[in-house]
Parts: sequence; C-alpha cells; structure tokens
Amino acid sequence: MATQTFLYCSLLAITITFFVSSSSAHRSNLTVELIHRDSPHSPLYNPLHTVSDRLNAAFLRSISRSRHFSTKTDLQSGLIATGGEYFMTISIGTPPSKLLAIADTGSDLTWVQCKPCQQCYKQNSPIFDKKQSSTYKTESCDSKACHALSESEQGCDESNNICKYRYSYGDESFSKGDVATETISIDSSSGSSVSFPGTVFGCGYNNGGTFEETGSGIIGLGGGPLSLVSQLGSSIEKKFSYCLSHTSSTTNGTSVINLGTNSIPSSASKDSNVLTTPLVQKVPETYYFLTLEAISVGKTKLPYTGGGGGLNDAGKSKTTTGNIIIDSGTTLTLLESGFYDGFGAAVEKKVTGAKRVSDPEGILPYCFRAGDKAIGLPEITMHFTEADVKLSPINAFVKMSEDMVCLSMIPTTEVAIYGNLVQMDFLVGYDLEKKTVSFQRMDCSGSL
Repeated sequence: MATQTFLYCSLLAITITFFVSSSSAHRSNLTVELIHRDSPHSPLYNPLHTVSDRLNAAFLRSISRSRHFSTKTDLQSGLIATGGEYFMTISIGTPPSKLLAIADTGSDLTWVQCKPCQQCYKQNSPIFDKKQSSTYKTESCDSKACHALSESEQGCDESNNICKYRYSYGDESFSKGDVATETISIDSSSGSSVSFPGTVFGCGYNNGGTFEETGSGIIGLGGGPLSLVSQLGSSIEKKFSYCLSHTSSTTNGTSVINLGTNSIPSSASKDSNVLTTPLVQKVPETYYFLTLEAISVGKTKLPYTGGGGGLNDAGKSKTTTGNIIIDSGTTLTLLESGFYDGFGAAVEKKVTGAKRVSDPEGILPYCFRAGDKAIGLPEITMHFTEADVKLSPINAFVKMSEDMVCLSMIPTTEVAIYGNLVQMDFLVGYDLEKKTVSFQRMDCSGSL
C-alpha cells in the first residue's frame, strides 16, 4: 500500500467538466474548479491541521450528514448547513457576479444570500444584489417551480404574488427568501463561459446558523426537479459522471465530473470493464438510490438484509430495493447496523499481520495495527444489482498513521450511504434517462 496515497481525499481540488449542447449542436468543454473544503486551495484550509485531524473532521461530518438522509420525506428538514464536501464557483446575474457556494449532491434548490438582507450570516464576498441584475425575475405562487417545493418548504407573498421558500436545517440553521430565476454562468478552462438563462434558485434574505462565511449558499446537485443537474437536463441529455482521484500530494491528481452524452462509460465492448446497476426511483427523489444485495469479504459472501432506513422500506427479512444512497458528499460508507456486526467480524477474520485496536477518536469500529509488519487486507466486493464492484484496499480502508489502518465503513440506524472513499478511482456514470448508474475502474488522476 503506497504511503498516504489515499489519505488525501480531503485534499482534492476537483474540476467539473460540462458538455453542453447549444442551439448549434456544438458541445462546449467547460471546466469549473470544485474545491474540497480541506484542500490547500480552500478558504477553510488550516495548515496547522494534520492529515489525521482533517480525516477525523471529515468522518464526523459524514455522521452528521447521514442524519439528513433520514426517514423524513421533508427534503431539507434534517440537512446540516455544512452538508457537502466541496465548494464550487459559479456566476449569477447580468452582469455576472461570481460567488463561492457548497456543491451538495444531497439537496436540490440552489440558494444564495441576497440583498436586501433581513438577516444574513457574515459572508466574506459581496452579497448578490438582484437590483444590479437585468435578468432577475421572481416566480409566482402558482408556478411550476413553486409547486416543486414540498408543502413545508413553500410559502407565498400573496400581495405581490411571489413564491417563497423556507429551509430549516437539522442543526437549527435556516434560509428563507424568494424563489426566482436568473442566468447562471459557468466559466470554461479557455476563459469563455456558457450561460444558462432562466435557472430557478432561491434568493435568501433571512439566513442564519452555522453557515461558514466563506460560502454564499448551497448549489443543489440532487435528483429532484429544482436541482441544477435536473434543470440542465436537456442541455446535458440527462447524463453525467465523475471520477474522483487519489493523490499522494496536495497539488497532483485531478478529479472531474462530466455532464453530457459522452460522459457515461460505454459498455458496448465485453472488455469495457463497465458495471451497470439500476437507479431506483424513491421518495424523496433528491437522493440517488441503489440496491445493495450483498458484500463479499474475500470469498465470504454476506447477504445485505438492511432496509432503507425507513425510506419506503418493505421490511428487513430480505433485500430492500433502493436500500443505499450513493453520495459524493459523504466521506465514509455507512451500512445498516444489524448487518454491520457480522460484516465487521468477517473483515477482522481476514486481516493478517495486524491486531485489532481501538480508534483513538472512537469513530471507526474496526482498526488494525501492525507495528513494523505488512498488513494483509481482504478484497471487499459490493454486490449491487447486476454489478459486482470490487474495491481496492485504498477504497475500503483508510490509513490513519504509519502503522494503523481502519475500515472506512461504519454502522448506521438510518439509511445506508455509499460514500466517496469507496468511489475513488472509478468513473461513476449517471444516466437519468435509462435510470442507471455505472462503475468503471480507472486511474482518475489522468482523467483530463
């Protein structure tokens, strides 16, 4: 195992590549930097923090974030305000105003702080001023966008016929404001930009809680109708993928997310090494659900009988369809606690050259210390419907120190989550038309 090769999932600067169709059917190749919150490129980066400090903080965020993938169907009721691991820069309005916001695959409506503020949290960059934009337009109370919000999120200023949104987050943070449309622009690597007029977003006048002053709001990349991904649907032909790389330094390695027809890995060839599994439609449609049928530890196959954490469960006596959410904003993988005990015991049995020890932070249940010996780690295979995804040791385990590794999976009593550590060095493709997710093993550091 290469020293610290996979520790730097929290040190990635991620690039997003957009393949967008214009009226002339020309595809523009746009790149937008998406910066991990712990990257040296991030405004939150603290050089005094060790790699272990950053990893443990990311693990704690995984646990907090998992609470919003809950039994509640109110999309935002449990979401933590600092949800998502990456910042993304976009421009909004005409003329365009650049802003930095959290890119979140677990939420839909994009919202930013707006003037005039009734109450706004401290923000380092200028707050968006709708009065300076010629393309700002509010949505009416009977608009399609307004009705796309849940009843608890939706309001109406009847005197002005303006649709209102209100989000209450699990950590008591909140955002309230007008539902409107604006032109959102994405810069390309060549210096030009592509604009998407009429994009629905939330103009927040009343925001507070634990939001960080480096960010202007949240960019929703979930599966619901108001997310940025869904609104770009026709432009990207309902297809996107990402490739998250491991890196052994803070500057090398490039991760990408691709949107458009060419972004999905091809399974036409028998040698293409592409594995495809159905994407399951469930409530809430924000989340991307897959079906996990079993997990193998070496040659020991363990049926996964965990339910969907209350999200349309059919029972726990057999595999529940759509029992795990795939999410790039969660670092760890969370598995149903009833299954996890036997799974962890199987992992411990297969590890060689090391003794099980306690995680000093008390976060990861299965850690192993070898001293000066080499640790033998088992191959773990995730058996999704029609797709057996084999994980490398750097996917399934995380190196916490020179002589200690820990399983990057923990138990949960809520819905299971397939996190970003196990997705790294895979091209993960989403075909929202065919309703599939595909996996192709590759070196993502050379994906550009």
